[in-house]
Amino acid sequence: MKLVVDAGGGADFRTVQAAVDAAPAGSAEPVTVFIRNGVYEEKLTVPKEKRYIRFLGESREGVVLTYSDNAKTPGPDGEPLGTFRSASAFFHGDDFTAENLTIRNASGQGTGQAVAAFVTGDRAVFRNVTFLGFQDTLYTGESRQYYENCRIEGDVDFIFGPATAVFQNCIIHCKRRGGYLTAASTPEHVPYGYVFLDCRITSDPGVTDVYLGRPWRPYASVAWIRTHMDASIKPEGWHNWRDPAREATSRYSEYASFGPGANPAARVPWSRQLTPEEAELYTVGRILAGEDGWDPTRR
Repeated sequence: MKLVVDAGGGADFRTVQAAVDAAPAGSAEPVTVFIRNGVYEEKLTVPKEKRYIRFLGESREGVVLTYSDNAKTPGPDGEPLGTFRSASAFFHGDDFTAENLTIRNASGQGTGQAVAAFVTGDRAVFRNVTFLGFQDTLYTGESRQYYENCRIEGDVDFIFGPATAVFQNCIIHCKRRGGYLTAASTPEHVPYGYVFLDCRITSDPGVTDVYLGRPWRPYASVAWIRTHMDASIKPEGWHNWRDPAREATSRYSEYASFGPGANPAARVPWSRQLTPEEAELYTVGRILAGEDGWDPTRR
């Protein structure tokens, strides 16, 4: 099934939400929503009952899904939305895929928490997708998620949540001095949290003192493997979120980091440098397999 969206008309739908609403619930058949170039200013939700939906953009830069709520925006009840309701797009359905598009929260820097994408569906895949925001750009719920050739921009805790997520060949871009790239809240019993494979960390001109992460919850798990790090990264690398007790429980590691921000000798003593043998175990298939053997790199 294929549905076509064009903001200017001349297609099945003018809004992405209308196409999602038209997709059958409970179906095991894939539904491709082809989105023509345009800026789609709508607060978007893919509900849990809509599985196997694939967003395919006409071009990565030309298709922009955007909204501008933040945590302080009044909701329908008059109360502030809070972080979790601020998202521009919610992806709750399992087996969701997005390719070749941009997801943006346009609230702006300094407005506080403002989520661009809120992802909770299991086996979610994002390829060639740009995520734009500042604080809390990408929320990853407790599920398995795969990001390939993506660009994620933000300033504070802009990749956060409890997911087991692999980021492969992605650009992680920080836009604020003293920022934090990740704020994982990995559950204690989950072996993998965020794993960055062959990624690049970049930053705006003049940005310095950026941390690789801080533990939103005590057992945060983040691994950077073969990542090029620019000069914005602080030598110590990691922050304990002003809670020394989390130094004993957080699971922070690196392997073969390179570039001016790679400084293994200066990292905090409660992080680890993996051995080659340990690093070999960090494969997409092993990390995301779960009980069903999911491997998004097998097509």
